[in-house]
Amino acid sequence: MHLHSRTEDGGPVSHGHAHGAVDGEILASERGIWATKISLAALLATAVVQLVIVWFTGSVALLADTIHNFGDAATALPLWAAFTLSRKAPTKRFNYGYGRAEDLAGLLIVLSILGTGIFAAYTSIRRLGDPPEIDYIWIVALAAVIGFVGNEAVALFRMKVGKEIGSAALIADGHHARVDGLTSLAVLFGAAGVWLGYPLADPIVGLVISAAILRIVIETARSVFSRLLDGVEPEVPDEVRNVASVTEGVREVAEVRVRWLGHKMLAEVNIAVDSGISVAAGHDIAEEVHHRLLHHLKYLSNATVHVDPVGLAGEEYHRHGPGNTEHREEHTEEHTEEPAKEHGHAEGGGHGHSHD
Repeated sequence: MHLHSRTEDGGPVSHGHAHGAVDGEILASERGIWATKISLAALLATAVVQLVIVWFTGSVALLADTIHNFGDAATALPLWAAFTLSRKAPTKRFNYGYGRAEDLAGLLIVLSILGTGIFAAYTSIRRLGDPPEIDYIWIVALAAVIGFVGNEAVALFRMKVGKEIGSAALIADGHHARVDGLTSLAVLFGAAGVWLGYPLADPIVGLVISAAILRIVIETARSVFSRLLDGVEPEVPDEVRNVASVTEGVREVAEVRVRWLGHKMLAEVNIAVDSGISVAAGHDIAEEVHHRLLHHLKYLSNATVHVDPVGLAGEEYHRHGPGNTEHREEHTEEHTEEPAKEHGHAEGGGHGHSHD
């Protein structure tokens, strides 16, 4: 009995939870879009205030910080587009949907953070030989405080919502806002250094903040690239295995695969059941495993449950390529000895293959 539960159109059966999972995905995408809109408006407001101050003071340092803030606001646009795409229904070409667009947006955000860090380091090194002169120090300092508070508020908001919906890209965009908040701090400390008579404080603080930005880049890139490469937190497959293994009727959990697709998870589970049960009974067990997985894993969108008889579970028993003749011969002998039982006919069926 090797079951792949299917719908009439050939897709995996969702075992009564498809609509709930889809609704959850849509709600998560809508929440991501909402968070992107709110943070975009907040960053634009912060940048506009800074731009007005730049206009009156002519501060070059504050101008660079303002440009960073506008750049951070701009990165919200591809993320917004990605969340919108993820709501579209799968097609024949993109039959897993468009969730991967969210991970690609995360990659763009990582590159943007890296660019900010490189620019900050370059500017700081250049200023070591030519310390800046800052006019209207208190106004510039006030604008820098506004920039830091605005960016940090957006960072906390984005990361909070990103963690709630499981979006690494939105969390990365939160880190991007935090990076721009750090550049605002550099302007603030630079102004304080000039006021205290230590003009070199500006480039030195800038280099320290550039190092902090580099660390953020590494941490954010690790998360985003992990998802692009179908990586998942190590404890998640263990949780899937534990949930499936305690389901009544499951004798063994042979294989577990889990991956992220945008802000949702997809799982494949291979379970083993008693060889003497019927196909319908095996299907019921798979349905219960699916039910439990969707209820226990917060970000899980769907799970495909494969059912095999005990002792014949796992991919190695279903690879019948040219190089696996030994297994094919053993498999043929088993079918020859007990044809009715092994193929799951009226007698109840043990090791057969259901044919759609």
